[in-house]
Amino acid sequence: MPEKPVTWAELFFDLVFVFAVTEVSSLLREDVSWAGLGRALVVFVPIYWAWVGTTIHANTTNVDTSFERIGIFATGLCSLFMALAVPGAYGSRAVLFAAAFLLLRVVSLFFSGPQQSFAFGPMSIAVFITGPARLISAFFPYPILITVWAIAAVLDLATPILTRRRLLSMRFHPGHLPERFGTFIIIALGESIVAIGAPAATSAHLTVDVLVAVAIAFVLAAALWWVYYVFAASAIRHAMLTASVRTDLVREVLSYGHLAFLTGIIAAAVGMAAVVAHPTHRLEIGVVGLLFGGCALYLATFGYTRWRMFHRISIYRLAGAAVAVFLIPLAVYVPAVAALGALTAVVVGVNVTEHLVVRRRGSM
Repeated sequence: MPEKPVTWAELFFDLVFVFAVTEVSSLLREDVSWAGLGRALVVFVPIYWAWVGTTIHANTTNVDTSFERIGIFATGLCSLFMALAVPGAYGSRAVLFAAAFLLLRVVSLFFSGPQQSFAFGPMSIAVFITGPARLISAFFPYPILITVWAIAAVLDLATPILTRRRLLSMRFHPGHLPERFGTFIIIALGESIVAIGAPAATSAHLTVDVLVAVAIAFVLAAALWWVYYVFAASAIRHAMLTASVRTDLVREVLSYGHLAFLTGIIAAAVGMAAVVAHPTHRLEIGVVGLLFGGCALYLATFGYTRWRMFHRISIYRLAGAAVAVFLIPLAVYVPAVAALGALTAVVVGVNVTEHLVVRRRGSM
């Protein structure tokens, strides 16, 4: 199968999700509790799933035509409406969010062709079940709305499992998908840079402690980049090229695994923003949970993806995740910048250790 390049239309489509990730991060910053994280995830899942669906379509179809470009732009507009609705998704903009998601799925189904319209698959389930359920519940009080939306999010995520037999017939371009999912990781890391810079840029005085916090946070963001792109990105591409059943790899490593990666990065970005805003203060336990827990989730997910791809254990990344979790109860007793420094040392330590191991053995 010849290499399939990423089109310019796909990259333009990604710009909407730069804004969407920022809005989800802002929603999470308003409530750093477990409940706040759950609410952020409930709105992030349909946004992410819209991106995944469009990316899968672009992988299996020639989208470098005028007709397909219009389809990508149309789904991009619907995604933009969803992002605009995020700040009030559980209030005055609930109908906009739900209607935009349903319209996006209808548009996606239309551009997938008549053969997909009534086929049992992720898009048809969204059009006929989860999309209408979200829209109808948007007119009801918050407890009903959040319950239905949470169930809909779980069902959306479960559709690749429920429709696995049909999805086995799909033929994926192995090089295109790892590049596309890697692009979304860059989008999320970009949000971490915004989270680092925004509090400092709006500060009345750029003090030394703020600049130190910015520097440490940037090193952490760079270390998170290193964890993914130096070893994992090429490993995912290799796994896709050599997999006997690519459908399962797309579902488990790309779709599910990258949702965990993105969740970890967004959570950590919220924590980094809090540190830069008040570097000498002690962090609240909720912020510590997001910062350290987000990095732990990010590192631990590599343990899952590595095992799924090669049946090998990612010892150093799992150890780094365990240390990050261990530091959570201690981080609330030190200044925020010190806590951030300790976490950064953990992630950098993982990268240095892996570099030395690879240099000595020639493989991880």
